[in-house]
Parts: sequence; structure tokens; C-alpha cells
Amino acid sequence: MIKLHSDLTLRAVVHTSALPWVASPVAGIERKLIERDGDEVARATSIVRYAPASKFFSHRHELGEEFFVLEGDFNDEYGSYGPGTYVKNPPLSQHAPFTVDGCTILVKLRHMVPEDQQRVVIDTGTAAWSGGMVEGLSVLPLDQFESRHTALVRWAPGTHFKQHCHFGGEEIFVLEGVFQDELGDYPAGTWLRSPHLSVHQPYSEQGCLILVKVGHLLATETT
Repeated sequence: MIKLHSDLTLRAVVHTSALPWVASPVAGIERKLIERDGDEVARATSIVRYAPASKFFSHRHELGEEFFVLEGDFNDEYGSYGPGTYVKNPPLSQHAPFTVDGCTILVKLRHMVPEDQQRVVIDTGTAAWSGGMVEGLSVLPLDQFESRHTALVRWAPGTHFKQHCHFGGEEIFVLEGVFQDELGDYPAGTWLRSPHLSVHQPYSEQGCLILVKVGHLLATETT
């Protein structure tokens, strides 16, 4: 069984640009493994790359799936999802994904609770943003279930946020620019996990765009 950053109570930082591509069970589909607890059936966060004209067999997501299209065209029997599209497929959903010209997606698997049954599809390129909690922040909410929230957050250059505690933890993937806090600098392609009750004071001197998920790393849910 693969154990990779699998202890959700620990802080983790992964620079995905340095990760190797690993073959999947299907020809033409490769993965960069960011976090994983299990083998082919696993709680996992990965970057997945589909070669042109490749397809994956029909499969069920017992505990759900979220993905964000980084580039190219990702498709299944329910639709076509271009760059910047966010999709949540709830627990017990099933699909057979494929691509025409090739694509790269960020994927999270087996991290939902069975009660979370709403499918969500958002083209973030056309959706409406709102102001954040401090000047310089813009927020695009993507999904919410109980204490769990997923959103895109854009930081204007020079934006600073107050020190705060993450109840239920926080997970970030940096899509553009450089995200920062007192512990380091995180350029585009960085994945960052801050565990339940962790504290930091984030900012961005040059500006950035991040995909954020909070509230899903409670200690009672890590076993």
C-alpha cells in the first residue's frame, strides 16, 4: 500500500514541478502523486495527464471525486470540461472519462462523506467573483457541504491577510503567481496542506491565484 503524505495531521508542501510522471493502469494516462493512502483504490491527490485520444474505463467513485482542469479538454458522458472548469462528482457517482486533444487535471479522490450528494460543474472563466475579507482578495466559491468549502481565491499584488487558525485544516494548490506565508514561498504548481488547528499569516507580494479547500481535515476524520 502506498503511503505518501498520508498523515493528515502533518503539514506538507509539495512542489509538483519536481515530481516524476508515473504510469497509470491505462496506456496514455500518467500521474504525479501528491498525496496517497492506498494503491489503485486510494484517498489521493494527483495531477493526471491524458495523452490525445486516450480514455479511462468506466469506474465508480465510492467516496467522491473533485477535479480542476488545468489545460486541454476533459470529457465524460455528461459533458466536456475545458481549462478552468471545476467538477465535483459525489460519492457513488460513475463515469467513463476521455480526451480528444489531451488534458491535464488536478484530482482529489475518496475524501467526501456519503451524505454529500450534489454534483457541481463550474466554468470559472465565466463565473462571478466577489470581494474577499480584506482589500486585494477576490473569491469564487465552488462548493460547500457542512464545514467543507472549496473556492478559487485571487490575491492582488501586495495583499496581506491576518493571522488565522484553520479549523478543519486547509489545502491549497497554487495555480498562478507566488503564494506566501511566514513559513515560505510557494510558486505556481505548489501543493500545500495545513492541518487542523494550524496557524499562519499568508500574503502575496507579486499576486497569485490559488485553489483552496478548507474544513476537510478534522482529526476525527483522519483514520
